[in-house]
Amino acid sequence: MTDNTTAPSAASDVALPVDGTDDAATVHAINEGGRGTLAERMGVEFLEATPERIVARMPVEGNTQPYGLLHGGASVVLAESVGSVGAALHAGPGRIAVGLDINATHHRGARSGYVTATGTPLSLGRTLASYDVAIVDDEGNRVCTARITCLLRDSAPKAR
Repeated sequence: MTDNTTAPSAASDVALPVDGTDDAATVHAINEGGRGTLAERMGVEFLEATPERIVARMPVEGNTQPYGLLHGGASVVLAESVGSVGAALHAGPGRIAVGLDINATHHRGARSGYVTATGTPLSLGRTLASYDVAIVDDEGNRVCTARITCLLRDSAPKAR
């Protein structure tokens, strides 16, 4: 991942187009490169991905706590996946994004269908990127609000 057209994703360590010209190619790369990750196990699917707006969804089924409600930790995984991808896209070629801080407020439960997370930047700098992530159910009701801050740094050389 040393050319100038890709950057590693913190969420899936996959090469992502970063020139901003092909959102569909970026989304495809994220979804395909996420094989074997926690996000894949939880059914996270990215729908849009630019540094200014990241959208992903996740099924409620399989991500619940014993009462049948969406697990709060599942919402946090979705929020961190969205924010990390946005930060990695913002970081650009030869740089990575690693989670530094995340917090979440859970507003209501979800029992079925999908929850959709939309991440928008709060601050995009050279060393930090912070995103607001709103998670809604299929009816558009706010399920969770999260804020994630990622540290942006140069990629470490790969071990041989």
